[in-house]
Amino acid sequence: MLEEIAIENLGVIRSARVPVGAGLTVITGETGAGKTMVLTGLGLLMGGKADPATVRPGASSAVVEGRVRVTDRPSVAQRVDDAGGQVDDDGTVVILRTVAAEGRSRAHLGGRSVPQGVLAEIADDLVTVHGQSDQLRLRTASRQRVALDAFAGPSHAELLAQYRDAWTERTALQAEIDDIETRAGERAREAELLRLGLAEVERVAPQPGEDVELTALVARLGNVEELRVAAQLAHDAVAGDEAAEPQENAVVSVDRARRALESVAGTDPQLARLAERLAEVGYVLADVATEISGYVEDLAADPAGLETAHARLAELGTLTRSYGETVDDVLAWASDAGLRLLDLDDGGERLHASIARRDELDAELDRLGTAVTASRERAAAELASAVTDELRGLAMGGASLVVDVERADEPGPWGVDVVTFSLVAHAGAPARPLGKGASGGELSRVMLAIEVALATAAVEGTGQVLPTFVFDEVDAGVGGKAAVEVGRRLASLARRTQVVVVTHLAQVAAFADVQLVVTKSSGTGADAGSGAGPDDADAAAAVTVTGVREVTGDERVRELARMLSGQEDSDAARRHAVELLESSVVGR
Repeated sequence: MLEEIAIENLGVIRSARVPVGAGLTVITGETGAGKTMVLTGLGLLMGGKADPATVRPGASSAVVEGRVRVTDRPSVAQRVDDAGGQVDDDGTVVILRTVAAEGRSRAHLGGRSVPQGVLAEIADDLVTVHGQSDQLRLRTASRQRVALDAFAGPSHAELLAQYRDAWTERTALQAEIDDIETRAGERAREAELLRLGLAEVERVAPQPGEDVELTALVARLGNVEELRVAAQLAHDAVAGDEAAEPQENAVVSVDRARRALESVAGTDPQLARLAERLAEVGYVLADVATEISGYVEDLAADPAGLETAHARLAELGTLTRSYGETVDDVLAWASDAGLRLLDLDDGGERLHASIARRDELDAELDRLGTAVTASRERAAAELASAVTDELRGLAMGGASLVVDVERADEPGPWGVDVVTFSLVAHAGAPARPLGKGASGGELSRVMLAIEVALATAAVEGTGQVLPTFVFDEVDAGVGGKAAVEVGRRLASLARRTQVVVVTHLAQVAAFADVQLVVTKSSGTGADAGSGAGPDDADAAAAVTVTGVREVTGDERVRELARMLSGQEDSDAARRHAVELLESSVVGR
């Protein structure tokens, strides 16, 4: 529930504080005083688009601040918390919107800066605004269908949700079927290429790391003589050539050094340790000599083996050129290709399964669509009756609303129906669609009747908390007895939820629990706000200053008299105003 709106430097409003109480609050004032600017400020709080042109001339920015009670709206309180904002101890949250003259705007929720979209997210739970543009939207079939679905209640909403879920699944499934069928040839070609590749890999049967081992073998077999000479020289240097004359070698030299140190080891412990290390070196040299000797003995020319290795490398090369840089890459490709081939081969089975599921969903959608249609038809009769009853109270006693539910040419996510609201203007008149047969005044009253019917159904059917309803001159084109009944219906709606109305009719304003008057006066340069330069002084002096105040008692009588006759001091107008106030109390 809205509790208060504070506005600074927005349009003609320099500074205004608008208290909004429970029940029915009406905003009145002379034409051009700035009544609509109050709703512009509310729109900014609800995440509406910021227009720099609305900033008061001479001011650097416009600021709108609102306080909203959210104790009965846990979803809004949770969104405030998610955004990092804070709900005050009294269950209210402050919303702030700043619009800079150069075009930038900022939004704050619960003391935390948030994107404009966050305010728009919570707007539907807080406020429903109705103006002339909303009446135009009511003329469209889609909006009429939405209104009927809202009236039909929670059981209908659950049925419609089931239909939409089935429709969503069916749409996704059809897209998959179309993809499988469209790409059938492409998938077959891909599968054939994979089979050929896997067959080639299977024929060659590469082993992990085989190409690396073969490369080393080819290098060895291709350089046998050079390797033998190098190994023999290394062996002779370490252990000597047994076939030749004894000569100095590494083993002999190390052994001589060890014996020399061991001969004096008892005299100096340091030399004893060095002798032990030389003994270890001797053991290592002996092992190396043995391994080199074995290497030389095993090293033999093998032209056949070299040719076989070259052939195997060439065979592996055909694979690595096509499926990877190494044999390990080829094996990884083969693994992935096998899985992909399974998926491609499964396409036919998946296609059959998808078609079968689609057929099941078609049957389910047909069943649910029929149930949704039946539910809408029941709700249509009830809504038409409820709105017709309301119209009788709005001085349209001979009028009635007709709600038709007809089958659409094509089903959609909303079902298989086209909903049409038609108005029978008087007894014997043909039913004509709202978009064609209703005048502005009639449409205003029909919309109000629908809102009252929807609100009544929501409260009685679910007990849900309704948003604040804001009506911007919903009584346009209405006068006389009809205006009194519009006020009575707004007061009736206000018993169920908070209602704010901008009106120019005293008959409507008389039913208000709180009446706010927007007044204007000529401003001064100082009043025009900060940021004005010397060249702007004359222009600033001519800027209109608007304020908002609550009127009660005699002040309210004077305001109603002004609305009735334009002469707040007219005795006749004042008597009429008093009579309106008294009758409004009785009429409730």
